[in-house]
Amino acid sequence: MMMDHYEGQHTNAAGDYMQPEDDWDRDLLLDPAWEKQQRKTFTAWCNSHLRKAGTQIENIDEDFRDGLKLMLLLEVISGERLAKPERGKMRVHKISNVNKALNFITGKGVKLVSIGAEEIVDGNAKMTLGMIWTIILRFAIQDISVEETSAKEGLLLWCQRKTAPYKNVNIQNFHISWKDGLGFCALIHRHRPELIDYGKLRKDDPYTNLNTAFDVAERFLDIPKMLDAEDIVGTARPDEKAIMTYVSSFYHAFSGAQKAETAANRILKVLAVNQENEQLMEDYEKLASDLLEWIRRTIPWLEDRAPENTMQAMQQKLEDFRDYRRQHKPPKVQEKCQLEINFNTLQTKLRLSNRPAFMPSEGKMVSDINNAWGGLEQGEKGYEEWLLNEIRRLERLDHLAEKFRQKASIHEAWTDGKENMLQKKDYETASLSDIKALLKKHEAFESDLAAHQDRVEQIAAIAQELNELDYYDSPSVNARCQKICDQWDNLGVLTQKRREALEKTEKLLETIDQLYLEYAKRAAPFNNWMEGAMEDLQDTFIVHTIEEIQGLGTAHEQFKATLPEADKERQAILGIHNEVSKIAQTYHVNMAGTNPYSTILPIEINNKWDHVRQLVPRRDQALMEEHARQQQNERLRKQFGAQANVIGPWIQTKMQEIGKISIEMNGTLEDQLSHLRQYEKNIVNYKPKIDQLESDHQQIQEALIFDNKHTNYTMEHTRVGWEQLLTTIARTINEVENQILTRDAKGISQEQMNEFRNSFNHFDRKKIGMLDSDDFRACLISMGYNMGEAEFARIMSIVDPNRLGVVTFQAFIDFMSRETADTDTADQVVSSFKVLAGDKNYITADELRRELPPDQAEYCIARMAPYIGHDAVPGALDYMSFSTALYGESDL
Repeated sequence: MMMDHYEGQHTNAAGDYMQPEDDWDRDLLLDPAWEKQQRKTFTAWCNSHLRKAGTQIENIDEDFRDGLKLMLLLEVISGERLAKPERGKMRVHKISNVNKALNFITGKGVKLVSIGAEEIVDGNAKMTLGMIWTIILRFAIQDISVEETSAKEGLLLWCQRKTAPYKNVNIQNFHISWKDGLGFCALIHRHRPELIDYGKLRKDDPYTNLNTAFDVAERFLDIPKMLDAEDIVGTARPDEKAIMTYVSSFYHAFSGAQKAETAANRILKVLAVNQENEQLMEDYEKLASDLLEWIRRTIPWLEDRAPENTMQAMQQKLEDFRDYRRQHKPPKVQEKCQLEINFNTLQTKLRLSNRPAFMPSEGKMVSDINNAWGGLEQGEKGYEEWLLNEIRRLERLDHLAEKFRQKASIHEAWTDGKENMLQKKDYETASLSDIKALLKKHEAFESDLAAHQDRVEQIAAIAQELNELDYYDSPSVNARCQKICDQWDNLGVLTQKRREALEKTEKLLETIDQLYLEYAKRAAPFNNWMEGAMEDLQDTFIVHTIEEIQGLGTAHEQFKATLPEADKERQAILGIHNEVSKIAQTYHVNMAGTNPYSTILPIEINNKWDHVRQLVPRRDQALMEEHARQQQNERLRKQFGAQANVIGPWIQTKMQEIGKISIEMNGTLEDQLSHLRQYEKNIVNYKPKIDQLESDHQQIQEALIFDNKHTNYTMEHTRVGWEQLLTTIARTINEVENQILTRDAKGISQEQMNEFRNSFNHFDRKKIGMLDSDDFRACLISMGYNMGEAEFARIMSIVDPNRLGVVTFQAFIDFMSRETADTDTADQVVSSFKVLAGDKNYITADELRRELPPDQAEYCIARMAPYIGHDAVPGALDYMSFSTALYGESDL
């Protein structure tokens, strides 16, 4: 199909509405179908204006030949008077009139290329159509402007915006996009929905669609019928200029509605920002409530100090606490960090959109959440310390209880029958030798009794300690201890009474077997020594360091060194007994079967000695196993210490580096953000080392290791440092992102941002990323501000709304750039509503629903107060107070 050949013959001085093309060839012909469409369209367009002057044309290339109607057309569409026309019939008069018209067009900034008066006077169809198209472009299309686009592009964008909600309509050009007629119908329905039932139209019926649109436009919109349906459907590619001319008539017919749409778009923009901010506020409130509720439910659990009676129960509590640390708390740490990020982002958006700052509900400020979080962490620390102390206490209690039972059993076994023995009256019928024997035996018993005094005191001391440590079975321990003490006191009384009786009788008795006496005196302490040795060898022990087990090992070796001497004593005691037997056999002495001074038999001494010898290697094995366990514990301490001594300084270094990045100014904000994200990636990649340290710490706790001389870093310190590092990097990234958002929204150049940062850093003498009021005042003065106390107080109320006494870099940037901000104001919103209301001081619900989408219309209706002015009508709504509420009363 042949291309257009006169589109390049005109352009205005500034090139606003047409791009110049190469000169067209006057010898080429238009496509016949296009020429037909242009004749019909341009003729109808010219007549739509000429009828205002009471005339019209029939043949476009004949009726303009004398120049009279051409000059009249220009006067009608421009509203200006042209030079007086020539009324003669000669060719020279016609050329003069046409030249006047062409000069007028040229005077409007349109450059005519290859179009001369002679061609028009001669009836050249191509030149005439080209001239009319130039007039249409200049007076009907050039001034169309839609969202910073004009002329053809502006008209196309207007069509696309108006037809966007309609199915099966896709306007991409001014030719084939209009062939099915739905585009024309959509434009009419968008502005006058009562004129067309759009739902009944079909894409496959273009004739009906086009005829419907053209007929309705002619009847109700005063747009003459410029084309027939057959002209468009019957052509593979309708003429672009004809379609543009026809569509421009629709644009001018609906130009009034365009202003309302612009006003509606401004309101939509404002409402969208407000709705988004409200949703962010609701999200913050919900997240803050959920986090505070979780903290409120968790703290009572951490404050529960109800002790358990068994080690197993306390170990289960410790395991529950570890599960809380590993599984329940980390997501809440992330929620807390995200809450702070959301809060900062919301405040930044509110500042950028000129809205009042967001003030959370009472008790839900970020500071409130931080305080609650601090209480939670304090509770964690106290709870963990209590758990470990309770485990130590129960461990100590179990050891003491077992020691008490063992000593009490040994003592009770020794005292069994002693009271009956002391109460015997055998001395009353005994011989002198028997009496002396009984006296010696009693002396040996007293020696034995004194030897057991230490054990009784130990039993009482252990019972007292169990009471002080709140042992759960203290009543039974106290009852048993009291029984032992009462029995011990009674034994003392009975012993004293028997001695007095024996000493009274002693004067009647003369002889005694010295050998038996010597045996008894040596056997008794040796027996006590063996019993003490057996007790010590079977005594359980608790140690926490390698030094303690080494001390026990040294003591055990010292004990083993005494065994040869003890064996000599045993052999000496047995030798005494053998001597007695030898004397008895030699002198045929009647021994009455046993030693009257002692109940300790040689076989018992041998048996106990053998038992002692058997317990020694067992003790060796127990000490060796404990030594190995302590070596393993020492290895765990060193392993944990080695990692903690690396991780702790690493966290501190990263914290310092992040702080340095946030204070210093190296590169653009994007460079800083990239640098920070790399830091964040490195920190996240470091997490396996933290997890490994947690694993080692768990092994240390499971091994009941309570101190570590190889490091000053505890797991609690490391956890807090790690959590602070994660929070700091996330908060710093958020601050830089907000600075970028502020820079882009305010139009701040990188050089300005660098200047702001240099000034801020210069007066940040403490290098903490904030300025106190004096430093801030000095900074402003250095940048050329000259202000009194009242003005400075006003500025401080802007940059420090919470009255903390410091100014952050973000607040500093907001202040420096806010007066150049290009944001919507309350006055602009009021003006937009006034356009929608048709210049009234109120607006109705029907007007809102007609001009705004359903969601935004209902949003406004629900929040607008009734209008109470003197000109109020039923259902009138006050849009001025609604606009005031959007921005805060100080804006109006």
